[in-house]
Amino acid sequence: MSQSLLLFLLLVTALGAGWGLGSWQQRRRSKTELELSDAYLKGLDHLIDDRTEEAIESFIQALDVNSDNLPAHIALAKLLRRKGDVDRAISIHESLMERSDLSETDQHRVKLALARDYYSLGLLDRSENTLRELLSETQDRFIKEPALHLLVRLYEQEGEWAEALEVADQLDPEQRAGLNTELAHYQCELATLDIARGEHETALRLLEAALSRDPQCVRANLTIGRVLMQQSQWRSAIRALQKVAEQDPLFLPETLPGLRRAYESCDDEHGFYAYLNRLNETAPSTSVILAIAEIKRDREGVLSAGLFITEALKRRPSVRGFNRLIDMHIEHGSSSARESLLTLRGLTQQLELSKPVYRCSHCGFSGRTLVWQCPSCKHWGSIRPIQGLEGE
Repeated sequence: MSQSLLLFLLLVTALGAGWGLGSWQQRRRSKTELELSDAYLKGLDHLIDDRTEEAIESFIQALDVNSDNLPAHIALAKLLRRKGDVDRAISIHESLMERSDLSETDQHRVKLALARDYYSLGLLDRSENTLRELLSETQDRFIKEPALHLLVRLYEQEGEWAEALEVADQLDPEQRAGLNTELAHYQCELATLDIARGEHETALRLLEAALSRDPQCVRANLTIGRVLMQQSQWRSAIRALQKVAEQDPLFLPETLPGLRRAYESCDDEHGFYAYLNRLNETAPSTSVILAIAEIKRDREGVLSAGLFITEALKRRPSVRGFNRLIDMHIEHGSSSARESLLTLRGLTQQLELSKPVYRCSHCGFSGRTLVWQCPSCKHWGSIRPIQGLEGE
C-alpha cells in the first residue's frame, strides 16, 4: 500500500472517530470524555508526524465499541492486516466477537473480517470454517456476497476447482458474471485433470461449459483443439483452433503448430497455406510470416523464402524474423560470409533467448512460458504474447 493511500485511510478513520466522539460527547460529560479526547488528539498528532503505529494505537484507545463506530474498529483492523500485522487484527476482531452487546449483524460483520484475517495468514481451514459458519447464519446479501467471493478465492488457492465453481453458483447472476473469466479457467483446470486421466469426453464438456461462461476464453479452444487432435478428429480440431483468431488474434501463434499438424493429417497443405495468407492480411505476426516462409522454401526454394522474409521485415521488423533470415543465408550463402554470419547469429540468438515471450497486461510480469494465471498479480487470462521488435 502506498504511503499516500495509507495516510488517506487513516484520515478517514480519524474523521470517523472524531464524529463518533462528538456524538458521544453530546450524551455524556465525564473524566473518560477527556481521556478519549486526549487519545483522539494524540492520534492526530501522530498522524501528522507520520507515526503510523502510534496513530493506530491512539485511535483504538479513543474508540469505544458501539454500533456507530464499529466500522472504525473494523477499518483499523483492516489497515493492520494490510500492513502485515495480521495477529493484531485478529486480536481486535476476536475481542469484538466476545462482546455480548453487539447486534447479530455486527457480529456477522466482525466474523467476515476475521475470516479475511485467517485467509491473509494462510490459515485456510480456519477461514473456510468461519465462512461456512457465517453463510449458515445469515441471508444478508451485504454479508453473504463478500463471504462467497472470499470462499471462491480460498478454494482457488487450494486448487479445489469444483468447490470454487459450486460456491460461485450461489452468487446472484450479476455478481457471478463478474467472475466469468476466472470460472471459465476453473473449468479448464478440471478439464486438464480429466485429460490426464484419459477422460476426453468429460473434458470436452467442461471446455464447452467454459466457453459458455466466457466466449473469449482462448484457453478453452486451444485445449479443445489438443483433445480433438488426440482423437484424430482433424477437421474439428482445425475449426476449434481457428476460433482463436476471433477471440484474440494475439494468440494466433499458439495455434500454428497444431493447425500445421491437423492440415497435414488431412493432406491439405494448400488449405493451411491459404489460411496463413489470410492471417497475414488480417492479423500479421512474426510466427505467421515465418510459417509462410517455410512453405515457400519447400515449394519455391530458399531464395524466394528469403526475399519474402526480407520484404516482411521491412513492414514488421522482429528479432526472430531477422534470425531466420540469417539462418537461410548461412545455409545457402557463400562460404566466405558464413563465418561472419555464424558470429552474428550467435549474438542475435542470445538476444532472442534472453527476452521474455509473454507479458501480463495487468501487472507487467513477463516470462518465456505461457501460464494462464499470472504468478505475480494472480489475474487469470491476463498473460499474452508480446508484440513488437522482440516479440510477434
